[in-house]
Amino acid sequence: MSKRKYSSNRKNHKKKKIVPEYEGKAIMSRDGFIFVRVEGQEEDIYVKASKTRGALNGDIVRVAVTQEKTGQAKRRSGEVVAIVERSGRPFVGILHIVGDQAWVLMSSKTMPYDISVPVPEGGVKGMKVAAVVDGWERGAAGPFGHVVDVLGMPGENDTEMHAILAEFGLPYRFEKEVENAADSIPETITDEDRAHRRDFRDTLTFTIDPTDAKDFDDALSFRKLENGNFEVGVHIADVTWYVRPDTAVDKEAQARGTSVYLVDRTVPMLPEKLSNKLCSLRPNEEKLCFSAVFELTPQAKVINPWFGRTNIISDYRFDYEGAQAIIEGAKPEEVPADIQEAILILNKLALKLRDRRFKAGAVNFERPEMKVDVDENGKPVGVHQKVSKEANWLIEEFMLLANRNVAEFVATAGKMGGKASAKAKTFVYRIHDEPNMEKLNGLRDFAGHFGYKMGPMEGGKEIAKSLNSLMKAADNKPELGAIQILALRSMAKACYSTDNIGHYGLAFNFYTHFTSPIRRYPDMMVHRLLARYLKGGDSANKDYYTLQCKHASEREVIAAEAERESIKYKLVEFMQDKVGQEYDGHVSGVTEWGIYVEIEPTKIEGMIPYRTIKSDFFIYDEEHYRAVGRRSHRSIRLGDPLRIRVKGTSLEQKLLDYELVENLPEKQ
Repeated sequence: MSKRKYSSNRKNHKKKKIVPEYEGKAIMSRDGFIFVRVEGQEEDIYVKASKTRGALNGDIVRVAVTQEKTGQAKRRSGEVVAIVERSGRPFVGILHIVGDQAWVLMSSKTMPYDISVPVPEGGVKGMKVAAVVDGWERGAAGPFGHVVDVLGMPGENDTEMHAILAEFGLPYRFEKEVENAADSIPETITDEDRAHRRDFRDTLTFTIDPTDAKDFDDALSFRKLENGNFEVGVHIADVTWYVRPDTAVDKEAQARGTSVYLVDRTVPMLPEKLSNKLCSLRPNEEKLCFSAVFELTPQAKVINPWFGRTNIISDYRFDYEGAQAIIEGAKPEEVPADIQEAILILNKLALKLRDRRFKAGAVNFERPEMKVDVDENGKPVGVHQKVSKEANWLIEEFMLLANRNVAEFVATAGKMGGKASAKAKTFVYRIHDEPNMEKLNGLRDFAGHFGYKMGPMEGGKEIAKSLNSLMKAADNKPELGAIQILALRSMAKACYSTDNIGHYGLAFNFYTHFTSPIRRYPDMMVHRLLARYLKGGDSANKDYYTLQCKHASEREVIAAEAERESIKYKLVEFMQDKVGQEYDGHVSGVTEWGIYVEIEPTKIEGMIPYRTIKSDFFIYDEEHYRAVGRRSHRSIRLGDPLRIRVKGTSLEQKLLDYELVENLPEKQ
């Protein structure tokens, strides 16, 4: 979607007035109004329900701005003048059948209108279905469309997870043509496959992955060199050896863009034969890889990186807990001594790489990541915080090393350590812009409320140093969560691009995604481009790869949104039997309509609507991240501790309602 600005002459009290028009994406509310999100603009445009012209969530619309933001008007507002393109994304609801007529009844947060549909084959009244809108007849109360998928009975785990995928236009199965194409790929590795590959089968090699992982797309090899240095190989499944361009499997992977990780399942980018079998670097099996091999000094300085195709045999499969135990001093009998030694040396090297990265200006903070534990039926049974330790960092640092060096190799036309070359060929970079200064200044003011002073923020490295110092100072303090939220809001979104601007968060001048081709299509593109350039091939078509980068970035966002929705659903399900219970929490968001609170220790978020706070009438103060009581002048500010009671749950809308049970913070 591109930003377009138009102008039109509209009569206003008999005077001609130039009304700016923009093209953007409609984000719809349950109450029927929409916000139009225009690419490249910070603020959305509000359109009340009577001015939407039948636009629905996800549609591309043209909107005329009739009210600019002023002292009196808190936001821009306007009216839809044209629907440029319907989204085509399904809406999920409950099928209601009366005779030969049917409707899909909506309870979605982003769809206030029921959809008239023909009675679908196999559809039974009360089932959850996915329907696409085809149009909206003049004078009709709602749109008409057709059912594209009968999902099952509401409340069943598979039904609800498939419903989330359907809402985001994500497939949950492969077409038969794609499955058949994958099944036809030969499993035997031939001498022709091995030709022109560097053989690592006799080099000590292992994988480290989560306990429940099924696709192992990266392995590390380790060898001591006579000069006292170490050879470290980062070996990545050679997916593009098996998946050739423009085949059925390739087209499907390209369309999906990424694997999708819901709470209880993975929706893979590639069929299972490839992701869990042919391309999975399982122990004691010969596998084909695309590798980045480094000579490293004991101080983790890189000498002579090498890139190319290889074949390996993994000697051992670790989970993170097993590798961490060795790092912490365990000596398990089942793990060969040379592999244990390799883990310890690689850990020391990884810690040096990590330390150097942060000294160079990498951003060193992130929000705690909560994981929902589910049983074999998908029922949530617990919530815990994911903790990264040295074993996680070990893998992370060597993957970063490979990604960084592959990008640098192409960007500098092979002159490692130099600047970007004018002769650099078309490539797929992973880029991350510098933070938004206006939002950083807001963070500075907010942190100052707690007594923190941020250092100078005139350059990227200074900003990172100031942010890292702030996080360290606020560590283990009640306000840390709120500070992290505002810091993350100031950050740009990383994406894929053929134009390299570096990666701010990692403090890298060059960066790409090379290490996960089983689950990310950009990595497959990177493998193909690198293979082409290693053979001396000419530069690939930049326009083509620019479009592919845009598509991949969009698919990544959609997959992340679907993952978040599945987490929300399971958290609400987990809290259903806790209605009436009280918890301590902290304010995680302040909006026009209410306060969001994360409870301890699970960080499960719910909302307290202002209308439920009987003691006062609260007004939203956006500039200061707070709500202020009109009568008492007391503030509820981002980060404030509150005591809440769970008031209600809505699985269908994935919402939790909390109510306030403690006294408000003192007047501020």
